[in-house]
Formats: sequence, structure tokens, C-alpha cells
Amino acid sequence: MKSIQLIGLIFLFPTLFFGQTKAIITIQNNSAIARQEAVTAIKWENITTAFPEIDTANFVIINQNTKKQVPYQLEHLGKSSIQNVLIQIDVKPKSSLNLMLQKGKPNLFETKTYARYVPERKDDFAWENDKIAFRAYGKAIEKSNEDAYGFDVWVKRTKKMILNERYKTGNYHVDSGNGMDYYHVGYSLGAGNMAPYINDTIRYSANYHQYKVLDNGPLRSTFQLIYDTWDAGKIKIKVTKTISIDAGSQLNRIENVYTFEDNKPIPVVIGIIKRAEAGVISLNEQQGILAYWEPTFAQDGTTGVGSILSNPTATMWIDKTQILAKTTVTNNSPIVYYTGACWDKAQEITNSKQWFDYLNNFQEQLKNPLTITIRQNKQ
Repeated sequence: MKSIQLIGLIFLFPTLFFGQTKAIITIQNNSAIARQEAVTAIKWENITTAFPEIDTANFVIINQNTKKQVPYQLEHLGKSSIQNVLIQIDVKPKSSLNLMLQKGKPNLFETKTYARYVPERKDDFAWENDKIAFRAYGKAIEKSNEDAYGFDVWVKRTKKMILNERYKTGNYHVDSGNGMDYYHVGYSLGAGNMAPYINDTIRYSANYHQYKVLDNGPLRSTFQLIYDTWDAGKIKIKVTKTISIDAGSQLNRIENVYTFEDNKPIPVVIGIIKRAEAGVISLNEQQGILAYWEPTFAQDGTTGVGSILSNPTATMWIDKTQILAKTTVTNNSPIVYYTGACWDKAQEITNSKQWFDYLNNFQEQLKNPLTITIRQNKQ
């Protein structure tokens, strides 16, 4: 009875338990798509304008409806100063959500994203969230029979972070209950890597040689993979890839900056390796969505892979080994796209229609971002 009374008091008099509301954050969803587990960035300068005396170690964000703390992360983007506050929220279609910014001690939020350099496994760089995991290959594996050009997928069916455990045991090609690595990359772009496409030929770089972690959870991990200059069809090119993974998402945000001497745009392709067995492929040039539901591999299950381009897509096609989408990049100018995967054994996306619907909804959300307003609470 006492616990029920206490809960009732919290709902009636939240300031007794959380402190006075200093600012109100309104999140508006103008689209017809529900935003579930959406990680949203609020500019730190807007927070401090509404709450000038905020203490970075002693503030909470309260959902006005549930009176519960909202998980958040201070995003630095590799800088010493805070750039954004990241929050994870649910917002119904055509509706808004009010959050209360107050003084208080934040809960310890569950880690839902993680990324790290893996020197003990030939310079891998691996990253994950509560849905899926990936890795890119480093310098130490070059020119060996294990070398691969594209992004690798590590399927998982647990919300827990599994990278360290898998690397520690080393037996990650067998599903011990939380997923495994059965995705084959080889000499391809794998699960949505990008490369220059000069004279109708993919010009693969060597693997990444440097890295930099910009932020590392609990809601978003962001890092850079830096590639040395290489000869891409008589064009000297280098690239830095900035990759972010958000909690609750099947897709990564990738921002590539190519540097080359020619001021004219050059063609690039995003690619997904195609299996010899029959799968389901969707090429949506108008929306820039490249989607693949792989064939099922016996007890391993089925992986879905997809990429979404933000730049206009020149063309999409299928060759003998890959599914490709072509666009262009300009010198020293960022190009952003999204790529990722799912696994049917995670029991969330279990067929091609669900996967293609997920990618279409993701694209719609990109077109219709949540709007954020912050105002001081003058009570």
C-alpha cells in the first residue's frame, strides 16, 4: 500500500521528487509514422539558453506523461565541449511529447551502443548496438587470405553488448545463444561499403589504417576510419569515413569525405554482396533504397541488408557478385548515407516485406525529422 501511495505522490507532485522544472522540451512528430526508440539530438547551446545554470553532472530529463527519467547522452563529436544532448524517446504519429528539464541526479543508463579498435584481432574495428553489430578490417589483415574490403555483419539476438565476449572467446562463427558471425564479405563491398567507380570499375582502397573514437555510448557511438591515399584509376584519392550507430536502429549513418585533385565530381558506388542462391532484391532508385533479403542458410537463418542514399542516385543494378547503387561525390565535400542489416532469428524482422517496410519507413523518417522547441519554465 505504501508503494502505491508513493507512486501516486510522484505523479501528483513530481517536483518533490525530481526538483523544479527549469525548461520544457517539446518534441513534435508531424509524420504519420510512430517514432519508437528514436535517438534525437538537442543542441547544447539551446539547452543552456533555456537553463543557463545547468550542471552537466546534475540534471535529469523527465517524461511529462510517465514521470520517468528519459535516457540521455552528452555528445561531444570528438570535441572538448558538449555539442548535443541525445535522448531516446517514443513519439506517436501526428503528436507531441513534453519533457521536463530539472536539477537532479540522473540514473545510470543502460549501455546500448559500443565501438572499439580490436588490436588483438588483426586491427579489426568493431561496433554494435542493441540490435546488430558490424566490423571493418584493418591494416594487419591486408594481403592475407582473411582480407576483405567491405563491412562485415555480426548478427545478434540479445540487447546486451557482445563484442568483447565474442573476441575473448574467439569462437564467434558458432551461435552460442546471442548470435554469431556467418556473413561472408570477401573481395566485395560487403554490407554497404562505398568505393570510387572509375571507368566502370570499382576502385577498392586498402583497409583503414587510422581510427578515432568521437563518442561511445550509451545511446550513440561515433568514430572515424581513415584510409591512406590510393590510386583509383589514375586518380589519387583518400577518404575519411565517420560512422555513427544509434540505440534501437538497424542502420548506421555514414559520412564519407573524399579528397582528390580533380574538382569535377567522381562516381562512387555503394554495394551489397550477393549470394549465389536465390534471395529477394529491391532496387528503388526514386527513393534511393537498395535492399536485399538474403537466402536462408540452413540453421544460420536469414540476414537482411540495406542501404539508403541521401544523394540523387544515378542508377542501380545487379552484377554477378554485388547489388550496386551509383552516385557522385565532390572533392572534400561530405556524402551521407545509411546502411545496415537485420537477422530473422532476432525475432523482430522475420521476412523480406518487413525488412523492406523498415527501410521505407526509415527513409520517411529522414524526410520528416522530429521538430524540437525548448522554452524556459517561468513558474
